[in-house]
Amino acid sequence: MPLLLTNATFIDWQSLTFTQTHLLVEDGEDGNVKFVGDISLYPDCQIIDCTGKLVTKSFAVGHHHAYSAMAKGMPAPKKNPENFHEILQYVWWNLDKCLDKETIEYSALITAMACARAGSTFVIDHHASPNYIKGSLEIMAKAFEKVGIGHLLCYEITDRDGIEKAGQGLDETAGYLQNHQGLVGLHASFTVGDNTLKNSVTLANQFDTGIHIHVAEDLYDQIHCEKTWHKRVVQRLADAGAMESSKSLLVHCLHLDENERRLIESSPLWLVQNAESNMNNNVGYFNGSGLGERILFGTDGMHSDILQSAKAAFFVGQRFDNITYPSSYQRFRNVHHYLRSNNFSGDRDNNLVVLDYRSGTEINQNNFLGHFIFGINATHITDVISQGKLIVKNREIQTVNEAEILRESIIHASNLWDRMRR
Repeated sequence: MPLLLTNATFIDWQSLTFTQTHLLVEDGEDGNVKFVGDISLYPDCQIIDCTGKLVTKSFAVGHHHAYSAMAKGMPAPKKNPENFHEILQYVWWNLDKCLDKETIEYSALITAMACARAGSTFVIDHHASPNYIKGSLEIMAKAFEKVGIGHLLCYEITDRDGIEKAGQGLDETAGYLQNHQGLVGLHASFTVGDNTLKNSVTLANQFDTGIHIHVAEDLYDQIHCEKTWHKRVVQRLADAGAMESSKSLLVHCLHLDENERRLIESSPLWLVQNAESNMNNNVGYFNGSGLGERILFGTDGMHSDILQSAKAAFFVGQRFDNITYPSSYQRFRNVHHYLRSNNFSGDRDNNLVVLDYRSGTEINQNNFLGHFIFGINATHITDVISQGKLIVKNREIQTVNEAEILRESIIHASNLWDRMRR
């Protein structure tokens, strides 16, 4: 049944123009929205009364780690990490090695539900489960689709667990890309040898897709690259042909020199900024100077609220970045430009969010960015439409039994934590 949003204040996500209208929402991956006058001409629609509410394009997460969803409240690591490499070793590489079929599935389900509640209907995710590689991406895809979330997935290929596991990551990626849109994932330069990097670039070219890799998140990545390959990380990627596709994503990009910035700015790829994760790991601060305008926001698995990530990037950027009100919103929305310009499906105009945002000050096209930074947040979201389907109604998930999934997830998370203690 088509959706009809009546009495809406519609905000165009690109021009920020405000229109008082009724909206007919088409169904499907390539659906659109249509302004309508006489709603009596559409008697067979499901109606959502948006009186007093704002309606705009829904959001999307530019870089996520759904596999980390069961980390909240988990036991402390066996050793208190003293640097970034130890954070990986004692926290995240311990967690991802303990994932199994059930924890992969439920991590994806609870991530998808959290994204939906926070207004995101599309997720670009970077997955890792070294002891359950084969079929892991299909499990995640089905979980996201069950909730109603569009996706662009990849498996984190790495040599850190041996060449055989790296080969399994390549095989999982190849098998998945035969039937799905996706990317070729790599962990980071310091865990990826030349053969694995070469094979990953070849695979990306074979399927006409991009590389999705962490770059210079910590200074260790650069130190290792210079010591091992006598060049810096971005130069290594450029030499390997990993920066030639507009579908490629370089994530973090904190510790860059001027030459690396020039290489990035002159390439067609995109960057993903993850301010909160960088602060949490104490690895440094993003600075977009000299990197061009192709910058997205991600959550890096910290949470699923991309609005929160945008605000964090703006605030920390007042000290460390050249970010402004317009550029913060541009980075927030760039994920849509990335997806559209590369012909990825699932993020058309029939992805919408309804906001019950009531302010004591006027909101209009000219001051919207002030409300975006200092006012609007996920608590104002009442309804979310994904590919023309209502997936959140009156703040309740419509597509799955949220309470049942959360109950089951607690059981699986407890089992995961037990394995991590061993």
